[in-house]
Amino acid sequence: MKRITACGCRRTFSASIIKGAMLLPFSGLLMREANAQGKPETRPPGPKRTMESHVLDTGADILQSRKPIDAMSEYLNGFHFYADDMGRQVEANHFCTHLTEDFHQCVIYDSNQSNAKLIGIEYIVSERVFKSLPDDEKRLWHSHNYEVKSGELVAPRVPDLAEHAFMKDLVTTYGKTWHTWQIDRDKNFPFGIPQLMMGFTQDGQVNAAMVQDRDRRFKVSAAAEKKNRRDIGMPTLVPGANAWESGRTVQLTLTEVDVKNLRR
Repeated sequence: MKRITACGCRRTFSASIIKGAMLLPFSGLLMREANAQGKPETRPPGPKRTMESHVLDTGADILQSRKPIDAMSEYLNGFHFYADDMGRQVEANHFCTHLTEDFHQCVIYDSNQSNAKLIGIEYIVSERVFKSLPDDEKRLWHSHNYEVKSGELVAPRVPDLAEHAFMKDLVTTYGKTWHTWQIDRDKNFPFGIPQLMMGFTQDGQVNAAMVQDRDRRFKVSAAAEKKNRRDIGMPTLVPGANAWESGRTVQLTLTEVDVKNLRR
């Protein structure tokens, strides 16, 4: 299987996607610059790393295996909002592992740079798996059909034909996303508890300026992607997803409870 590398991360795609990429001229592989230059970065607490820390980290990098990380093969950029507050919207950089044909798992960062902050996780399942979930579980999940069709979700630097095939696979999937760092509230420290996130489902919901800023930095166009994906069919939504659209949703809250099986 051929590997397409960009942004210092390895990306592996299905055979159908790679075949599509091979139809393009070699220059097509360089058509998109996938970086987050121009996006302000803030550091977590503490001074910069010392030379000793760099040496120790380099040694660990050489000696230790990182198979779960090496297995991450897909990089996606999109947007999430807090399940209970559509006004709180954040950019999300997904680095995903395709475990089976029905299941992906992703870690989410605030950027795609080496100093990016880990802000959450997302599980992605096929329509077949989502249909099998209990109703209470479905309330935690959101659809990806609009994210794909609108051009909001992109795979930076992947050639158009390959990205199109990849998005065709994703359009029928569903995601459950938890953000562990409320990056919109504090960029320096992950205060608070994890929060359930959702994805947009129609025009006019996402902050247009946020999308334009992403497009500028990554040299992509959500509008152009939307046109390119017109031939991808819009799947019928499985009932139970996007529960927030009813005006009611679920969200984590902090509650004090008794400790069970306490040992002192």
